[in-house]
Amino acid sequence: MADIDAFLDRLNPEMCVVTAAVGEQRAGCLVGFSAQCSMRPARYVVWLSKLNRTYEVACDADRLTVHLLTRDRHDLAALFGGESGDEVDKFTRVRWRREDDGALVLEDAAAWFVGIVRTRVDGGDHVGFVLEPVRGGGQAEEGPLLRLRDALDISPGHPVD
Repeated sequence: MADIDAFLDRLNPEMCVVTAAVGEQRAGCLVGFSAQCSMRPARYVVWLSKLNRTYEVACDADRLTVHLLTRDRHDLAALFGGESGDEVDKFTRVRWRREDDGALVLEDAAAWFVGIVRTRVDGGDHVGFVLEPVRGGGQAEEGPLLRLRDALDISPGHPVD
């Protein structure tokens, strides 16, 4: 394998929280791997760890919600990144709502969109969920987005292989 650490160490992507729901099951996690992957049609991909409970719920979900956080919402990042959904119901600690189609929206996110899962791509220890955005929203206030370097102090809530 080529040593790409020098390349990867320079990256500082925006972090997001992805939520999924199927019936009464709900889950959410902090995601560091995500990006727009098509302009026409509009598509966005989020990569979920196979070790994460959110991945398990997302595999049965037909839509996911992707949330951007500002740096001042490090608490949400710590909850969704540092706690395991196998042990904690994260949604009892945050303001959220269920949309008519079952999507879960975190009310304190800076911006969000609901996307229909169009395909899943196995990338190794993560699976990419390619989403077709169908609607979104956000808060009027702006601020710097939470990035990877802002979240390095968060220990993963699930094991890392």
